[in-house]
Amino acid sequence: MAIPSANGRKIQEDEGVAIVNGGEEDDMGFDPSAPPPFRVAEIRAAIPKHCWVKNSWRSLAYVLRDILVISSLVALAVYLKNFTLVFWPLYWVAQGTMFWALFVLGHDCGHGSFSNSSTLNNIVGHFLHSSILVPYHGWRISHRTHHQNHGHVENDESWVPIPEKTYKGLDAKTKFFRFKIPFPMFAYPLYLMKRSPGKSGSHFNPYSELFSPDERHYIVTSTICWGVMVVLLFYLANLVGPLLLFNLYGIPYLIFIAWLDIVTYLHHHGYEQKLPWYRGKEWSYLRGGLTTVDRDYGLLNNIHHDIGTHVIHHLFPQIPHYHLIEAVSIICVTYTYFYGVDVTVCVWVVQTKAAKPVLGKYYREPKKSGLIPVHLINNLTRSIRQDHFVSDVGDIVYYQTDDDMIGKKRQ
Repeated sequence: MAIPSANGRKIQEDEGVAIVNGGEEDDMGFDPSAPPPFRVAEIRAAIPKHCWVKNSWRSLAYVLRDILVISSLVALAVYLKNFTLVFWPLYWVAQGTMFWALFVLGHDCGHGSFSNSSTLNNIVGHFLHSSILVPYHGWRISHRTHHQNHGHVENDESWVPIPEKTYKGLDAKTKFFRFKIPFPMFAYPLYLMKRSPGKSGSHFNPYSELFSPDERHYIVTSTICWGVMVVLLFYLANLVGPLLLFNLYGIPYLIFIAWLDIVTYLHHHGYEQKLPWYRGKEWSYLRGGLTTVDRDYGLLNNIHHDIGTHVIHHLFPQIPHYHLIEAVSIICVTYTYFYGVDVTVCVWVVQTKAAKPVLGKYYREPKKSGLIPVHLINNLTRSIRQDHFVSDVGDIVYYQTDDDMIGKKRQ
């Protein structure tokens, strides 16, 4: 049953649960906010045991691969630096993409999926993330909060929806830079310093509310490493000249930031059907994780270490990136039955050997990409244009649109 809310929008009452604005069923009548009929343990049990095995040497081989590519690009750029109109744009995009690949490997270190050694994880993580001006432990801890609270309106940490009251309190400048492309795609450095609208704290400050007292020494270490990288960049600017360093490092850094913001945004926004956000008793680790979205990046999937296989990663961040494809393939396979029709279902074989759907429609098959994932541009622009805030009330909420932001006249 639908009843009007105090501000004129509609609230759906379903067994006492308030589902506010925007809940949609697909063509088959599937409601993505419905509690799933399976548990995390059932999904975990369907994943082969070897997918959980971490191989330090294999992980280090990916680091070596990426460093060799980055070094080769720098050497080639220095050699061809006079061919500016032809070479530099290609270099910027390629190198910025490789910086993003380094971030993903450092991201694995932060999750502990790089190796079983926390010492190796922290050493490699600091090296990789500091080299691209990311405070490793500060990011690692806030990203852990994101995974532990994914899909929760108030407690999530990455690209969180803004509650309506907070949204209405934002000044015009903040709204403009948050919801007008390309500005949101370069927000990450600001997020590291100030977090998202409605939240406070810094990834560089050991006394930030992001961190507990026993984590402060980690933040000091990472901030020092970050500072050493800044000093090194100033030294290199003096050594080779600021213009060359800007071309070699500065512009690729901006490309990397764009990659980071675009990919992390699209893993939680921009699906063709609106997906729910939760709060209160309706949130659970499983329901929140199932609102994440897999993406296909075409040629780039291998380059940035299959980060697009995001649903399984969010539920089980301990799985190394090189096992993610197999893990999700084991769970989601295509069967030819039901009168000869190919149906992609996700199954769990219980002890009775009866096939029982596990993920079913809760897993959303990503749209296949060409070599370059240009199809995602529409998902990105549409979502940023229309996904502005969520209601302050209701335990299951959906994004709403500010008509003033899109220039739509109110009725």
